[in-house]
Amino acid sequence: MYAVIETGGKQYRVEVGTELEVELLQAEPGDNITLDRVLLVVDGDESAIGTPIVSNAAVEAEVVRRERGEKLISFKYRPKARSRVKKGHRQELMVLRITEVKLGSKSAAADKRKADADAKTERQRLQEAAARQAAEDAALAAKLAKAAAPKATAKETTTKADSKPAAKSTAKAAAKPAAKTAAKASTAKADAPKTPRAKTQSGAADAKPAAKPKPKPRATKKDE
Repeated sequence: MYAVIETGGKQYRVEVGTELEVELLQAEPGDNITLDRVLLVVDGDESAIGTPIVSNAAVEAEVVRRERGEKLISFKYRPKARSRVKKGHRQELMVLRITEVKLGSKSAAADKRKADADAKTERQRLQEAAARQAAEDAALAAKLAKAAAPKATAKETTTKADSKPAAKSTAKAAAKPAAKTAAKASTAKADAPKTPRAKTQSGAADAKPAAKPKPKPRATKKDE
């Protein structure tokens, strides 16, 4: 259910829970006021149109706070008269929260409370169903884990028992070729012929070359 109200020379579309800024009213923050100039009320497929207002309709609101709007600049200029006037204005406003929309015996606040209660009940029902399903899933997972634990233990024991003989046979198989290779190497070393070492002629290497004889001087005519 929603309504169209008039206040401060302006029209507003409101419903329960709506917050709106209206022009200043004679009320203080925290007060509850009733707006009786209701122009239109719509409830589902039914509607009531006022001429100009709906007689059996009313809108209740709570005053939240008072504030001021944005600053507006007014500038007036008269040509050829040297007249320039600049003014600023901030409108005093009041913030309202709609708490009730009434049309005869119908109440929008009561309908909203009932809808909220139904939604809460449905939400609680869904939460309980989800918790119950989670508990069932946890119990099933624990049961499956408990059933799988003995099988895994038996499989690990069998694997360990089978791995020991395999390790021994592998070690023996690896040791046999190594022993054969070592035996062949020792046999080849024993059969290899010994090569005589070359004797070094230390005397010839260490001896110095003999000194050359000096040439005899030639006889000259002076000597004769």
